[in-house]
Amino acid sequence: MSENLAIVILNWNGRHWLEKFLPSVIQYAKNAEVYVIDNCSTDDSIKLLQTQFPTVKIVLNDKNYGFAGGYNEGLRSIRAEFYCLLNSDVEVTENWIDPVLNLFKTDSKIAAIQPKILSFNNHKYFEFAGAGGGLIDNLGYPYCRGRVFDDVEEDKGQYDDEAEIFWASGCCLFIRSKDFWEQNGFDARFFAHQEEIDLCWRLKNSGKKIYYTGKSKVYHVGGGTLNKQSPQKTFLNIRNNLSMMLKNLPFPELIWVLFLRMILDGAASFYFAYKNGISHLWAVLRGHYGFYAHIPGTWKLRKENQMKKYYQTKWLIFKHFLGSEKK
Repeated sequence: MSENLAIVILNWNGRHWLEKFLPSVIQYAKNAEVYVIDNCSTDDSIKLLQTQFPTVKIVLNDKNYGFAGGYNEGLRSIRAEFYCLLNSDVEVTENWIDPVLNLFKTDSKIAAIQPKILSFNNHKYFEFAGAGGGLIDNLGYPYCRGRVFDDVEEDKGQYDDEAEIFWASGCCLFIRSKDFWEQNGFDARFFAHQEEIDLCWRLKNSGKKIYYTGKSKVYHVGGGTLNKQSPQKTFLNIRNNLSMMLKNLPFPELIWVLFLRMILDGAASFYFAYKNGISHLWAVLRGHYGFYAHIPGTWKLRKENQMKKYYQTKWLIFKHFLGSEKK
C-alpha cells in the first residue's frame, strides 16, 4: 500500500537516536523506502547505518544545512509520491502509515498530515512539538490541540478524531512531494524551527489543506538537537516566527500584528531571562536583528494572496497567562 511513500530521516551527529529508533521505523515501514539524509555528521552515524541497517538508503549532504535546508537538499534525489519527514528521535507504532495514506485518498487538496504525537518519556501525555495538531492565534503564536505554550494535556482520547488543522508538526510530517516542491520546500534561511509552520501556511494560502489523524500515533522524545532551554532555540523561534508573519500575514493585520509583537517580545525577553537566564534576553534581541536582516528577502517571497481568516483563536497569550485558558 505504501509503495509511493519515502520515510526520510534527517540526521546530524545522531548516532544514538538512529540506533534506538530506526529498528521500529524499519519494522513498521511496510513497503515504504527508508532514507537517512545525513547533514555532514562527524560521528560514526554512516558506519552504523552501513553495518547495522543495510536496507536504509543514505543521502549525503556536503555540509550541515540545518533542518530546513538539509531536507531541501536531500529530498532532491528522492522520488516518491509522498514523503514522511521523520525526526530521528521518534518511535513509530505498528499501524502508523495506513491511516495517513487513507486520509490522503479522500481529498486531493490535502497536502500534509500529521499523526497524534505523544511523549516518548510519558506515553500518557501529548508531546510539545505537534501534539494533536497545530493551530495559530491572531498574533502568530503557534499552539496545538493538546498543548498551549508550555502546558501539555494528558491524552484521554479527546483528539482521536481526524480534523483539518493549521500546521502539521515537522517531527512527523507526511506531505505530497508535488506540494512540497510547488512551494520550493522549506525556507532554508530558517535553518531550524517553525519552518514547517511557514510551509503549511504557504500551502493554505495556495488553497491546500492540512490535516491531523488520531488513528495514527508516534512517540517523540523532543529536544534531541536543541532543548527548550537553549538560547539558540529562543533566537530561532523569535526570528523565524516574525519572518513567517511578514511573509504570510494579510494586510492590514500585517502592520499592527508586527508592531504589537515587537512590544510583546520585549516583555517576553525579561520573562525568558527570569525563567531561563539572561542569555535568553539577548537571544530575543538577536532574533529581532535576524528578522530585520531577513526583511528584504522575506518581502520578495510574499505572494499576492494571503488567507484573510488565518487564525483559530484570538489573543491566546493574554487568555493563557492572564486568564484560565490552559488547554
